[in-house]
Amino acid sequence: QVQLVESGGGLVQAGSSLTLSCAASGRTFSTYAMGWCRQAPGKEREFVAAISWSGGSTYYADSVKGRFTISRDNAKNTVYLQMNSLKPGDTAFYYCAAVRSLGTVVAAPTKYDYWGQGTQVTVSS
Repeated sequence: QVQLVESGGGLVQAGSSLTLSCAASGRTFSTYAMGWCRQAPGKEREFVAAISWSGGSTYYADSVKGRFTISRDNAKNTVYLQMNSLKPGDTAFYYCAAVRSLGTVVAAPTKYDYWGQGTQVTVSS
């Protein structure tokens, strides 16, 4: 089992950058595929970005491709989401997620077994 704690959210202006972090507990972090999802008020939770256990593969939603970068540091049990050129449409609660997998990335939110509490990102116009 793994516990996830997100940090780094906040209120920023459109065009700004923000980096989210997700710290994971446990000694088997490197065996988990990780992802970021988000949920805006009144909308369903949607996939944002995913990274494989080794960090060798990444995958992005079309809406964030070219603006967001997911990365991980297995020595620090942490996954990051670097968000550039933020838009008001990026406003949402951002969640870190994990699933035990030594395969490729996991893109579907329903495939993840563990979730953090989330962190709010608000982008003003």
